[in-house]
Amino acid sequence: MDLFSRSWTALRTAVAELPDKDFEQPSGCTGWLVRDLVCHLIIDAQDVLITLATPAETEPTRNAVTYWELVEAPTGDDPLDALTVRLAAAYEDPRLLKFHLDDVGSAAGRAAELADPEARVGTRDQVLTVGDYLSAYVMEWTLHHLDLIARLPDVAGPPTESLSRSRAMLEEIAGTAFPTSFSDEDALLIGTGRRAPSDAEKAELGELAAKLPLVLG
Repeated sequence: MDLFSRSWTALRTAVAELPDKDFEQPSGCTGWLVRDLVCHLIIDAQDVLITLATPAETEPTRNAVTYWELVEAPTGDDPLDALTVRLAAAYEDPRLLKFHLDDVGSAAGRAAELADPEARVGTRDQVLTVGDYLSAYVMEWTLHHLDLIARLPDVAGPPTESLSRSRAMLEEIAGTAFPTSFSDEDALLIGTGRRAPSDAEKAELGELAAKLPLVLG
């Protein structure tokens, strides 16, 4: 739960420090500008608040790793993706996006800190402990932090602990480890299809290359 807070705080801080012009830069998400990604983060924060306020009585059906499902690679044509783009454009002024993310995002962070990690919550027709749910979101925050800085090399990246934990979760999903020569960031970018591997990297990946990308949803 501490890592959830650190990864979420780092991501929100990075957004808060962006100059307005950077909101028009492409993000690492197919078809989304940075402003669209920030709008998505607002929706993510709302989802965290909703889930933490949705107690469940039954046994957990998922954990931090099995929370994630493999889905088709996004094309940018999904109706929900298009809705996010329209919502982001409606803000017009990046300062409004920053304000809303800080407002809702801070509330989500406080709710996470106050929650009982052993309590059970329901989301997406599944049941998890709060601890597992928040651990799963370390992956969400870390990948989207990488998306945020995809074309913004001067912006600080995710905490090293978040990168390491997210890599470990992705390796569990893949059922095998990435080459030790890969940095955590490269393992996440290549593993989730955010960057194509070079020929040398493909050779190192071996049989794992055929399983990639692992698109999480």
